[in-house]
Amino acid sequence: MSIERKLDPVALKADFPALAREVHGKPLVYLDNAASTQKPLAVIESVSEFYRAHYANIHRGVHTLSEEATTAYEEARDKVCAFIRAPDRRGVIFTRNATEAINLVAYAWGRSNVGPGDRVVITEMEHHSNLIPWQLLVRDVGAELTYVRVTEEGRLDLESLGQVLDGPVKLVAFSHLSNVLGTVNPAQKIIAQVRAQAPQARVLVDAAQSVPHLPMNAEALDCDFLALSGHKMCGPTGIGALYGRPEVLDDMPPFLAGGGMINRVGRMEATWADLPGKFEAGTPAIAEAVGLGAAVDYLDGVGMEAVWTHEQQLAAYALERMAEMPGVSVIGPPAQERGGVVSFTVESIHPHDLAQMLDWDGVAIRAGHHCARLLHDQLGLRATARASFYLYNTREDVDRLVEGIQRAQGFFG
Repeated sequence: MSIERKLDPVALKADFPALAREVHGKPLVYLDNAASTQKPLAVIESVSEFYRAHYANIHRGVHTLSEEATTAYEEARDKVCAFIRAPDRRGVIFTRNATEAINLVAYAWGRSNVGPGDRVVITEMEHHSNLIPWQLLVRDVGAELTYVRVTEEGRLDLESLGQVLDGPVKLVAFSHLSNVLGTVNPAQKIIAQVRAQAPQARVLVDAAQSVPHLPMNAEALDCDFLALSGHKMCGPTGIGALYGRPEVLDDMPPFLAGGGMINRVGRMEATWADLPGKFEAGTPAIAEAVGLGAAVDYLDGVGMEAVWTHEQQLAAYALERMAEMPGVSVIGPPAQERGGVVSFTVESIHPHDLAQMLDWDGVAIRAGHHCARLLHDQLGLRATARASFYLYNTREDVDRLVEGIQRAQGFFG
């Protein structure tokens, strides 16, 4: 019998030094977690300790510091592999972020496998990081970019998915959790439909918004590629990962070339290192990878089921409070279909003005199109305000948000 774990957000908040500060004389309420998360002391200290005592370049040295650094770097890969339940550590490629991971696929896989007349399928709710690389790919190779429609309720229209899968589809790429709508897309159902209807197609999951917030099982998803960012899951900036099926990665040419990714080098040609080194050219972000490993340890200690349950409860509470407020319109599906992301508009107040007023109250939110301009255009919105929650947020934080919105409404009349 499994025991349901619960987290204590007040206790967890004490682990994050930045959350103890004040902004404009008010205690900070940080609700911009979809953009980037704060860092626990354990992660900060892991990076500091690595630089203080263990720093050296990796893989090519035989001295003690190099061996220690190599061990720490590869242990971080093992931790990421286990965290997302990937079946093979050779498929875990460290990148700068999810954006670079997706670009790696678009360039190294896409330009070798997509050609004139082929089709790449994405959705109307994609972040620019999972949209622009495919626009560039189809432009360069003469292929077609096709979109799965988003309904007015903020769900993917799976009927339109079935329609666009009829044809020469080479790749389907979609976000697991929308950074605007909060929608949790039925990834397994989508991938199963792709396998049944377009078995020749590869599938990429943009998991930048899902890996930090819910339990992930890359093997069960049956995807070919999965991209994540460390800074969105308590880790440092400048580090992310691509998981790819090793048999697919083996057939791909390198994305970047240089030291570390070669096996043999001659005057006119070279052969490539075994995975994952083939896709990690040059000196990598060693300390950042160590910090990401520490972030994985921290999240494992809290428990991802508990994180997910907590965030859904906070989102439900936020929707409940906002439903009581005249002039406030929430974008996206009901609470049971979303993660801890709530985008909204307030009548007669521009989102940027609202965000500025909330900042005066010590409440940090995001305003704009959140790198999802196409989605905003589809919904007929110039911009939205967005509150996004994490494991250290509380119901009191939601109350502070609501009170700040009410003050802004009073200010703007």
